[in-house]
Amino acid sequence: MKQDYYEILGVDKGASAAEIKKAYRKKAIKFHPDKNPGDKEAEENFKKAAEAYEILGNPDKKAKYDQYGHAAFDGAGGFGGAGGMNMDDIFSQFGDIFGSAFGGGGFSGFGGFGGGGQRQVKGSNLRIRLKLTLEEIANGVEKKVKVRRKTQAKGVTYKTCSTCNGHGQVTRVTNTILGRMQTATTCTACGGSGQQIDHRPQGADAHGLVVAEETVSIKIPAGVVDGMQLKVTGKGNEAPGNGYAGDLLVAIEEETHPTLKREGDNLHFDLYVSFSEAVLGTSKEIDAVTGKVRIKLEPGIQSGKILRLRGKGIPSINGYGKGDLLVHINVWTPKNINKEQKDFFERMQTNENFVPKPEKSDKSFFEKVKDMFS
Repeated sequence: MKQDYYEILGVDKGASAAEIKKAYRKKAIKFHPDKNPGDKEAEENFKKAAEAYEILGNPDKKAKYDQYGHAAFDGAGGFGGAGGMNMDDIFSQFGDIFGSAFGGGGFSGFGGFGGGGQRQVKGSNLRIRLKLTLEEIANGVEKKVKVRRKTQAKGVTYKTCSTCNGHGQVTRVTNTILGRMQTATTCTACGGSGQQIDHRPQGADAHGLVVAEETVSIKIPAGVVDGMQLKVTGKGNEAPGNGYAGDLLVAIEEETHPTLKREGDNLHFDLYVSFSEAVLGTSKEIDAVTGKVRIKLEPGIQSGKILRLRGKGIPSINGYGKGDLLVHINVWTPKNINKEQKDFFERMQTNENFVPKPEKSDKSFFEKVKDMFS
C-alpha cells in the first residue's frame, strides 16, 4: 500500500503551505544525493519527498488528494502523481527550495546538475478523454485505447550539441552597473537535451521523431469521478536523444445512465408504482450497477418514501466501502378513469381508510432530504 503523503513529509493534514514547504526542504536536505552518495534508500526517500511535495505543495492537487487519496493521481497500471519523476524533474521544479544548502541547488550525481553532464529532456504530454459507463466506474475496468504518439525513428542517431557542448544550457556573462552577471539559459539549438540529430531517417522530423499509433492499456480503478485525471507514465511523446517520454493524461468522462443518477458514491432510482400496487403491496425489479435487484414494497407504502439499499452504490475511490442505492417511491395517479372507477373513488372519499392520517414515522419531505445526506 502506498505511503500517505502527509506521513512522508511528517506533517498533519491541516498543515499550512509554509509548513509543508518547510517539511519538504528538511526531508530533501536530509536525503539529498550529495549528502548520501551511493545510498539507494536515501535516493528513494528523496524521490518520495519530492512526489509528496508535488501534490501537497499544489493547492488544486492537494484538494483532490484530500478528497480521493492516492487514487486521484495513482490508479492501478502506471498512474502516478510524481512517480515518474527523475532527478532532473525534481531539481527543475523544486531546486529553488534548497536555497544555498547545496550551492544553489546543484548536485553532481544525476543528470548533470552542477556536474556538467547532459540534461534529460522530457517529451510532451498527451491528453485524451475516456468515456466510461456507470457500470464500468462501479466495477473498475481495463480499457485499450489507440494513441498516436511521437517516437524516435528507427536508425536515428544523435551527436553532442556543438552550441552548448552537451550541457543543455548556455551560460552568458554580461557587465552591469552592479558588476559581472552570469546567467544560464536553455540551449535553443538542442532544446536543452545536449544533443543534436546526426542521422535523420526518411520520414522523421527535425528531432528524429516519427508519429506512430500504439495501443495503450489503461486500468481504471473503481469509483473514479467525472473530470478526474489519471496519468499513464511514459506513454506521451518521446523526446529526442537521451530524453524520456512524456505522460498520457486521461480525463474521465462519465456517461449518463438511463435510470440511475449518481451523487457522490450514492445512486438514486425513481420507482413509479400504480395506486393499486401501493395499496396492496408488490415486488419490483429495479436497476443497480451490479445488475437487477428485486425489492419488496409493503402494502400501504406512501409516495415519497425512500428505500435505502446499503452497499449497492459506487465504491469509494479511497477504498472506504461502497455508497448506497436510494429508491424513491412515486405513486402514479391515473389521469383518465372510466365511470366505474370514478364511482368507486367517489364512494371512497368519505371512507376512513382513504382519509390521510400521517403517523409520526411518516417523515416530511425536508426530513427525508436530511436523511439522504446523513
